[in-house]
Amino acid sequence: MIITGGGRGIGAATALLASKQGYTVCINYVRNPKSAGMIVEQILQSGGDAFSVAADISIEEEVLKLFKIVDERGGALKVLINNAGILGKKSLVKDMNAARLHQVFSINVIGSFLCAREAIRRMSTKQGGSGGCIINISSGAAKGGSPFEFVDYAASKGAIDSMTIGLAKELAMEGIRVNAVRPGIIYTDIHESGRIDRIKDSIPVKRGGHPDEVAHAILWMVSAEASYVTGAILDVTGGR
Repeated sequence: MIITGGGRGIGAATALLASKQGYTVCINYVRNPKSAGMIVEQILQSGGDAFSVAADISIEEEVLKLFKIVDERGGALKVLINNAGILGKKSLVKDMNAARLHQVFSINVIGSFLCAREAIRRMSTKQGGSGGCIINISSGAAKGGSPFEFVDYAASKGAIDSMTIGLAKELAMEGIRVNAVRPGIIYTDIHESGRIDRIKDSIPVKRGGHPDEVAHAILWMVSAEASYVTGAILDVTGGR
């Protein structure tokens, strides 16, 4: 299993849970080798198998490097979790510059496409693979649009939703299931905890979510229990 942006938050929680289910986990990161290394060490100490790879998924050559290292590590790729993503500072659209937009869409959208492409080339039964799963991490923001704050981020996750539906249909006869998990307001670095506490009353369950709750949804999506599920988008949003 490859988890992009797997060194912290939802990615890290997913890595830890996946290792308990027997997956060898490749944790991709960009700027924080310490965090990724801590998750790898935790997995190894618990008897699992994991390794980390530094790669900027918005750069095609870096994606190729990531998958080459996974190939060299041995074992067939079975699952890709497109988790890496960025969120800019709170801003109105009228104040957003092109550099910000390019960065958000390059990582959140183009990076997910590039990683999916490489996973398909390895997992597709038409390419000699044995099948597998791709899980795209979307966001509840894709439904609400995040007005006055992060419309660019919301739009990038809307693209991920569309990608999930289209790619699932494209790969349905190639042994690859493609689904998305759409987290809501989760206690991770991407959401400042004070902000979550301020808006929690707008969430029907009256609290923010935790990374483990999203990780369990992701691991169900890749399990045999979800063998008839593809092209689905699962909300983990507390009803918001």
